[in-house]
Amino acid sequence: MSYGLASLCLLCALAAGCAQSPARILFKDDLEFLKAHTKVVVLAGRDGEARVAVNPDLQGRVMTSTAAGPDGLSFGWINRELIASGENNLHINAFGGEDRFWLGPEGGQFSIFFTKGDPFDLAHWFTPPPINEGPYDVVAKDSGRMHFRKAMQLVNYSGTEFNLELNREVRVLEADAVAALGLPVPAGIATVAYCSDNRITNKGAAAWTKETGLLSIWILGMFNPSPATTIVIPFNKGPESELGPAVNDAYFGKVPPDRLIVKDGVLFFSGDGKYRSKIGISPRRAKPFAGSYDAANGVLTIVHLTIPEGAADYVNSMWEIQKEPFAGDVVNSYNDGPPAPGAKPLGPFYEIESSSPGAALAPGATLAHVHTTMHFQGPEDALDAIARKALGVGIEEIKNAFAAR
Repeated sequence: MSYGLASLCLLCALAAGCAQSPARILFKDDLEFLKAHTKVVVLAGRDGEARVAVNPDLQGRVMTSTAAGPDGLSFGWINRELIASGENNLHINAFGGEDRFWLGPEGGQFSIFFTKGDPFDLAHWFTPPPINEGPYDVVAKDSGRMHFRKAMQLVNYSGTEFNLELNREVRVLEADAVAALGLPVPAGIATVAYCSDNRITNKGAAAWTKETGLLSIWILGMFNPSPATTIVIPFNKGPESELGPAVNDAYFGKVPPDRLIVKDGVLFFSGDGKYRSKIGISPRRAKPFAGSYDAANGVLTIVHLTIPEGAADYVNSMWEIQKEPFAGDVVNSYNDGPPAPGAKPLGPFYEIESSSPGAALAPGATLAHVHTTMHFQGPEDALDAIARKALGVGIEEIKNAFAAR
């Protein structure tokens, strides 16, 4: 979820999408809806059970996926009301989806969501059109892969112009690719895995520099929440004096202790869709994995992201003129909920997000960021090995993280 949505009541009305998501949604039902209203394409793994619904007409988003064929669970949150309306909202088209491409920064003197001189408030906040509306060109496609391209022209808050080309490829991954990330896949586990390989190229005549502002690749995944869902993010251990705070939990006000538990090297964050809150992990603390566990449905979700060695300049999206415009986060998670007592949430949903470093690119140069999403469904004893490898904690500890709160 974008950082500065200071009034989700207004945003909810703008997006026309406040309907509550059912607790359990089947892939075939979401696919039927998407076929009725969009130009959805289904990619599939070799076994035919792993399926990924991609929308060229909705900015190349992965809308949802399943590990168990048409009758399997649908993992992505879809804003049915907004999609069915056919409306184009200039502030944000909150269509949903498990993997959508955005660019940062959102706020600050190098923002691409605000026009120079405008105040940093919701009324003046607009998602750049190239990432908010219209289709992306399909360059290539086969049964398990789709390559998109989009030319973009942007101007940041300081007046710097960016001429860029996006090449985005969504690929369904087989077991060997999951294993290459270091994750075991025990027998009896239903699995769907895919990645988005996102590359931006400087097509202009001038270099992109920190002095005039950098862009970053920002991937956001929206998932169906439940009271039994806990988000888990491992982080690098070490003293604050050397690595800084373990977590930034001040995006929408400090997260209450019954919703965020920070231990030595791992944190637990509620994904119930009932309390609007957001957290972030800095470059010194970030690890390449994050995830969640839905105990009600036995679904372990793991996200893997590329973190270039030594990268430190991540764009800052605070809605203000910033003292440190390159002190942003690498990994974020957002839990949706009512923005005020009695108000409707935007979804509800929860998000796991990742960002690339700022793209300091010479003309013709390219920056890549790969974001991989994997869903594993099956017996908890079989899921435990995956959770321990990726997240550093077992299923029981995740399930019981908030039991004493």
